[in-house]
Amino acid sequence: MKLAKGVAEEVPPGVTPRLLQELHLLTRDGALNADARRKLKQIRHLVNLLRPAIDDAIVRHPDPIVVDCGAGKSYLGFMLYEMVLAAAGKGTLLAIEARPELSSAAAERAARFGYDRLRFVPGAIDAIDAALPERVHVVTALHACDPATDDALALAIAHQADHVAVVPCCQAEVARQLDPARASDPATAELYRHPHHRREFGSHLTNVIRAATLEALGYQVTVTELVGREHAMKNELVLGRRVHRFSAPARARLRALLDRFSVEPAIVRILRERGYDPCADA
Repeated sequence: MKLAKGVAEEVPPGVTPRLLQELHLLTRDGALNADARRKLKQIRHLVNLLRPAIDDAIVRHPDPIVVDCGAGKSYLGFMLYEMVLAAAGKGTLLAIEARPELSSAAAERAARFGYDRLRFVPGAIDAIDAALPERVHVVTALHACDPATDDALALAIAHQADHVAVVPCCQAEVARQLDPARASDPATAELYRHPHHRREFGSHLTNVIRAATLEALGYQVTVTELVGREHAMKNELVLGRRVHRFSAPARARLRALLDRFSVEPAIVRILRERGYDPCADA
């Protein structure tokens, strides 16, 4: 198809315009609207940041498994497949989505494109263990809301993923646990005395705890921006690469963090229930 003027340079390398049109990112006239531009920019950046992890898995494993949690319409899954896995000639991408109609539509699209290593697993992230291989290698989640991001992290840990990358979305679970009356000192209480500050601080604290939890369970963690804030407000990217079985110093830091703010967030509860307590003494 013919692309509108100026659009070609915005199409990620290796992604066909036909796919973008099927995903309703390109119009019939080959143009991009503002929302599609934002989505493409975010996904392109995330694919580029994930590429070293997937390349590492491709080199080290005969059939690497990439899991996309909370896949939605599978924009990320299709582009990861086209840009990385298709060219590599090996590797399977499993897209998990709780809404069966989205999984079904994406599976039909993958069949039309002949993407036999792009597969779809309908169901909630925390309820599909039996449908996954015992070991997976790369786990990602783009804008999985609130505890869904924690479910993705728990999945990565339980299935011994070498690499994990999450871009959290809205999150209010920790903010609801913050109580100025239980704060350890007046200065700490002031951080979240106002409801707006409580919401914002709770969101920040959630991601700090997620990063600390990954470190406690042996991951080397990098926290950065995905794209500029002008393109997305939910913009924090947490990247983890497994280098150890656990880290005793990181576990001590995590315990101190939870004690200081008197919270027990979803990621800690989920992992404890699954036998991977990130706060346990080594």
